[in-house]
Amino acid sequence: MFSNSNSSAFSFTKNAHLGAPLNLLHCCRSPNDGGHRDINQRRIHHFQKPMAEAGNSMLYSLLLFVVTLSLQEMYRGKLASSELFTILGGFTSSLVFLFLLTFIGNFQETSGVKTGWGAVILAEAVALVAAGTVHRVCITTCFLFSAAILYEVNQISGVMASKSESKGRRH
Repeated sequence: MFSNSNSSAFSFTKNAHLGAPLNLLHCCRSPNDGGHRDINQRRIHHFQKPMAEAGNSMLYSLLLFVVTLSLQEMYRGKLASSELFTILGGFTSSLVFLFLLTFIGNFQETSGVKTGWGAVILAEAVALVAAGTVHRVCITTCFLFSAAILYEVNQISGVMASKSESKGRRH
């Protein structure tokens, strides 16, 4: 089952019927460093992807949207019971806004449609309606939290766009 390959690393056949070899020691050997690369550096490099793909992000944001909205509706009596919980209800509604905005943006990106203020207005309207089912004050706090989240998303988007432009100029 183990065999020597020509680079002196062991290889293990995961699916013998498919013939797909899995190099066990490939992650810690590199021709540039004489074969003594730290395995943890290779693992860290493997998991440092800059962004999730649009399809995965769309799926995760939809799932988080549904779960957050469901939990908010399940506990709306508790969220309306005190002032602090009312503010928390507005915050959870702003999370609904964030997840729905992410879903709509990724859907438009995969469809090839340009995103704009329409997505923001639609996501905010849905979040404000969800906040209104909990308490009237949740509408106000949801709007304020959503405005802050939108500002931060815009700042992060600008930073990511400038990084991608600078990478394009270097290559």
